[in-house]
Amino acid sequence: MAATHRPYRILAVTCVAVLLVAIDNLLINVALPSFAVQLHASSTSLQWVVDGYSLPFAALMLAGGGLADRYGRRRIMLFGLAAFTLFSLYASSVHTVAGLITARALMGASAAFIFPATLSIVTVTFTDARQRANALGIWGATVGAAIAIGPVAGGEILAHFWYGAIFLLNVPLGLVAFILVVLLVPETRSPQRERFDVVGLSLGTLGLTALTLAIIEGPVWGWRGAGTIAAFAASVVLLMSFVLYELRTPHPLFDVRIYRHKAFTAGALAITTNFFLLFGFIFLITQYFQLVRGYSALSAGLRTLPFSGVVVVSTPVGAFLAARIGARYVVPLGLLTMAGALTWMSTQSPTAAYLGPVVGSMMVLALGFSLISAPSTAVTMAVLAPHQIGSGAAVNETNRELGGTLGVAVIGSVFASLFGPAIHHLFAPYLHHGLSTSVLSLAQSSMQAAMAVVGHLPASLQPHAHQAVVDAFMRGLHRACVVAAAVGAAGAVVTFRLLPAGQLGHASPDDDQVRTSPHH
Repeated sequence: MAATHRPYRILAVTCVAVLLVAIDNLLINVALPSFAVQLHASSTSLQWVVDGYSLPFAALMLAGGGLADRYGRRRIMLFGLAAFTLFSLYASSVHTVAGLITARALMGASAAFIFPATLSIVTVTFTDARQRANALGIWGATVGAAIAIGPVAGGEILAHFWYGAIFLLNVPLGLVAFILVVLLVPETRSPQRERFDVVGLSLGTLGLTALTLAIIEGPVWGWRGAGTIAAFAASVVLLMSFVLYELRTPHPLFDVRIYRHKAFTAGALAITTNFFLLFGFIFLITQYFQLVRGYSALSAGLRTLPFSGVVVVSTPVGAFLAARIGARYVVPLGLLTMAGALTWMSTQSPTAAYLGPVVGSMMVLALGFSLISAPSTAVTMAVLAPHQIGSGAAVNETNRELGGTLGVAVIGSVFASLFGPAIHHLFAPYLHHGLSTSVLSLAQSSMQAAMAVVGHLPASLQPHAHQAVVDAFMRGLHRACVVAAAVGAAGAVVTFRLLPAGQLGHASPDDDQVRTSPHH
């Protein structure tokens, strides 16, 4: 009996590790206002508190996956957990913005060695295709649990303790995860002990760093700005060099020929689109709840519980359906469902009933997310040879991170394209009555800044100006939702065309060709 349940004990341990990293990602958003007040952080500094984590996390994922394959997935995961826990403790004690950004960067780098290892361990632990799909459903549902726990826990901690206390939540969770990995997770590694691809790792890491930086800074520098164009150009050169080198070297870090497999490409596209839509949604709904509806951080977190509840319950169901009727039908359906939910959201008014259209659209979006997450992950991992699992897991997680980062950048830019001009039109007449051009420019950057300007207007003008700012926000939100819905619908069409028919785990004719590249 113990042997029968051991795989699920291993799965439970990996879920604890995933929960650790996912909760931290959500905690930070709740704490940003506290950082601004306590550390006197500027908006640019606050952005780097968030982005300073994302940049090394995305850039070092290939390193985490490749090292796990060669030197042991358990060993690399333990290294990541120990480092993440220690740097969380350090983050709780810093008293400067520079120190906090440094701590977050170190935490992001540590997380890059945790996430790919968890997915690799789940993949090698569950060899049966249906059991693996169900396990990935549970693994994916952990993100839903984090969405529920993170904002609520963060709001509660900040209500009673100092701003750095939110990072202390990671310490006991990290210690528990470390001990459980030591006790319950066996060591596994690639059956082929190859020379480590240092050149490929360097090119891939630098290329992903440049790409992530361009996506993060694009809205700030301007998409046509010299810095953005230079970063994108550098990423293209570096990533193309990575691909060409990996095609030639006898021991590649990641065999890029796997993208010839339509199922892998479709799964990767679905994962990227899924997190593009999810993070774009979080970007919009967080502002809607706190800035339009006036909810506190804790109240806003509580109102996201239905979303996370649906994710927790439905993600294993998505895996179950894909294992029986095929990912080709489940994944596109999920993308269409998310597109429908975002379209519904684009019709919301600033006073729409929470217990009605608001929570309804959130729950539909969560259902769509759940139908995509586990099946698309299972598809990408199913076509990998044993020596590719760690690198494949790293690519999977990199797609999630880049998709989410791109979602915030693109959806944020679409929103700003309507909000900014509307705010300029609103406040421009006051330029000759004491309003400076610098303050006007700041007001166009966010609703918080615009509301601050409203507060300095004559009392008789404030109600009209306040409503005009809310209307500008809602127009930007509606346009952003429509664009996001179009991306989801396009993703559904493409993934349906690429994904093979049939149940998960049934290889298509080109599987062997892809798995046995000339290098291996």
